[in-house]
Amino acid sequence: MAFFVYILRCADGHYYVGHTDDLDRRMAQHSDGVASAFTAKRRPLTLLWASDFPSRETAFDLERKLKGWSRAKKEAFMRGDFGALPELSRNRQMGTASGDVHPSTSSG
Repeated sequence: MAFFVYILRCADGHYYVGHTDDLDRRMAQHSDGVASAFTAKRRPLTLLWASDFPSRETAFDLERKLKGWSRAKKEAFMRGDFGALPELSRNRQMGTASGDVHPSTSSG
């Protein structure tokens, strides 16, 4: 069974990171406003990125990691600019990264 990590853009510009074992069902729940209180108030939502993983543990670990990242670092990750990630990490540690988003926890 595959498990998915996904990133949504909310109508207000916030990013939401979650994981699930059924991406289509979870997206329908988000669209209906029943998946998360955070996203329910910020619809409509756009799926920006998703990838599948072999275990729930692997997906959950990535979800938790992404939730701690700055907006700029998430955007570099989504566009596949992995070379930018270390620099964005250093900037955040020094307090110079902008656009940090701290979405609520999703239950997956």
